[in-house]
Amino acid sequence: MSKKVLIITYYWFPSGGAGVQRWLKFTKYLRDFGWEPIIYTPENPEFPSIDESFEKDLPEGLEVLKTPIWEPYNVYRTLTNKKKSEPINAAFISENKKQSWKDKLSIWIRGNFLIPDPRRFWIKPSVKYLTNYLEHNPVDAIITTGPPHSMHLIGLGLKQRFPTLPWVADFRDPWTNIDFYKELNLTWLADKIHHRLEKKVVRNADSMVTVSSGWKADFEKMNPKRIELISNGYDESDVQQGKVVLDEKFSISHIGTLNASRNPQTVWKVLSEICAENIEFKNDLQIQLVGKVDYSVLEAIQNCELNDRLIKINYLSHSEAIAKQQSSQLLLLLINQSPNANGILTGKFYEYLASKRPILAIGPTDGDAAKVLRDAGAGVMVDFSDAVKTKEAILSFYASYKTHSLTVGTDSVERFSRRSLTGELATLLNSL
Repeated sequence: MSKKVLIITYYWFPSGGAGVQRWLKFTKYLRDFGWEPIIYTPENPEFPSIDESFEKDLPEGLEVLKTPIWEPYNVYRTLTNKKKSEPINAAFISENKKQSWKDKLSIWIRGNFLIPDPRRFWIKPSVKYLTNYLEHNPVDAIITTGPPHSMHLIGLGLKQRFPTLPWVADFRDPWTNIDFYKELNLTWLADKIHHRLEKKVVRNADSMVTVSSGWKADFEKMNPKRIELISNGYDESDVQQGKVVLDEKFSISHIGTLNASRNPQTVWKVLSEICAENIEFKNDLQIQLVGKVDYSVLEAIQNCELNDRLIKINYLSHSEAIAKQQSSQLLLLLINQSPNANGILTGKFYEYLASKRPILAIGPTDGDAAKVLRDAGAGVMVDFSDAVKTKEAILSFYASYKTHSLTVGTDSVERFSRRSLTGELATLLNSL
């Protein structure tokens, strides 16, 4: 008989974007390892995008519990003159050149009063609802996944009521070490509260999980009872899409959100320089940006006179995005220029690997992403401001493109398959 695990997550189908994929895929495969997932998620969440293509991943007969959530986003929309139908960007993405005083005020309120995040008003009602549910429907373990980190505070509340029930806190991203933490403009008191709540979650969970070695090392300083590394990955059923026809142009593609801290200024300058030196390269070049893009990125591309080489696509479904990765000549992986850069390993990175296209990565050459890239033999990592090596890498990739030999051997990526990673999760749950 299967054991039961209650998974508390804000992002769930039909949400699009990176936030939903990790636990949707775990849920897809958990039954194969003797665990029956039960999902708890908001009835009326604020999703940055919708992706119906994820419906194929939902296990048949999955129990999904939903309760209403109140979020202050309509107040925010009123304050910033946004339409009610306009989605709120999850990351710090600005599509306008200057932040208004209203935007700045909203960010300050978010950081200092909505602690840990705008979903805080769902914590108490959820603890009450789930306490009643668990008293009548016992489970064998609870998992919370954040951000938003309010999900972990629901887990903390349930741990206090059910102290013998194993609780796993999954950190897809850090809390106080996240790349935009400083942009919240916190008072010393708010900063102290954020750190206190984070430590309370880390020290009370029976096990933490995070996605990279660097972040694991950071969390270990807070003395968790136990911490495990279970990386992000790719789903084999997503990447097996039949015959791939490569782009005719020398396409350099970035798939996903592109915020200011990922803006690869050096790449744009180098591409502009090569275009000025080599008209054939300029005619062959095609820059593809798929997803939300910060104004600073588009401004940098314009300043480098690359606008006529740019194709911008606001959103693709997950299946369409994977097809775009597989047809691109070269994939651009960008690590945030932030204090936690060494530990950044996004889910998109593993799908890049599985696409079996060469990767030009910009980020710390001694970070976790650089190590995985080297081990897989899938591309090259260049430091943020290293123009010489960036140019060398691009010209090398271009030379291979011209001789129809731009290929890559991705070794041992199978260990990052979603099914394999779900086996690691099941092993952890069994041990608890």
